[in-house]
Amino acid sequence: MDDKGLEDAAILLMSLGEEEASEVFKHLEPKEVQCLGETIAKMKTINKDRIGNVLDRFSKESTEMGMLVPDTDEYIKAVLRKALGDEKANLLIDRIIQGSDVTGIESLKWMDPGSVAELLRNEHPQIVAAILVHLDPDQSSSVLKCFSDRHRNEVMVRIATLDGIQPSALKDLNEVLSRVLAGGTQLRKASLGGAKPAAEIINLMGSSHETSILDYIREADGDLAQKIMDNMFTFDDLIKLDDKGFQSLLKEVQTESLIIALKGGSPEIREKVFKNMSTRAAETLREDLESRGPVKLSEVEAEQKELLKIVRRLADEGQITLASGGDDEYV
Repeated sequence: MDDKGLEDAAILLMSLGEEEASEVFKHLEPKEVQCLGETIAKMKTINKDRIGNVLDRFSKESTEMGMLVPDTDEYIKAVLRKALGDEKANLLIDRIIQGSDVTGIESLKWMDPGSVAELLRNEHPQIVAAILVHLDPDQSSSVLKCFSDRHRNEVMVRIATLDGIQPSALKDLNEVLSRVLAGGTQLRKASLGGAKPAAEIINLMGSSHETSILDYIREADGDLAQKIMDNMFTFDDLIKLDDKGFQSLLKEVQTESLIIALKGGSPEIREKVFKNMSTRAAETLREDLESRGPVKLSEVEAEQKELLKIVRRLADEGQITLASGGDDEYV
């Protein structure tokens, strides 16, 4: 989103009020929250015509010229705390309002995977594991792809065997990255690490990395490897989704992405897709698949990964329920 788009979004959010704006923030990514928060904090007054133009786009009435909220600093604090809770909000507030230089684990979420990998490359695998479990699985998987096979495998073993992190350890980790975690002394043991987060990260790394990592873990601890596999959900596991859930998924996927993802899918998955589409749509998709030439494996895996992200989001929202490899685990 460009600067004008961010400002327009900020104007709309300030027009909504704290309660409604906080609901919007709940559905945004961390980076989007930061960008919008910074924009709101900078906007003290807005031209009446611009307010009107923004609100007209959303079929709302214009407001009087002036400040939309009495104190933008207090407004963004209140909105973030309502949307994210005190702990997460406090990690962003100083950065947004004061423009402070935030470092440490939280700051890694704003860095590209290559930079994070370079920063952690010479750290002990245990430290790397403890840091990566704080990041989104997608970012962690991208960071690990930048490591050597041996280093990556060693880190994954430690992620899978990690049993929570004590507040003192969180503080030590942040000192490694030149920052004490805000509010760290008030934190309870963080329930991070274990077979499930390890499985989520491996899910997003692609089949070639997946095989290498699981083989390495299996040699060291067969039971642990099985626990990870029980928590994994792969593209082929979509066959386990019921028809209603599958239809919900198809509504969220772009046709072009679906075509590329299915180029690497099993015949059973393809039939599952066709079954849950209208006859005309299924026939068109069949023709597109047949006419599409060879596609790079990396492109197929990338689209399958994006589809699995949608699956995880829908599961988190309660729209679908997906059984993983285990009998009583869900993703």
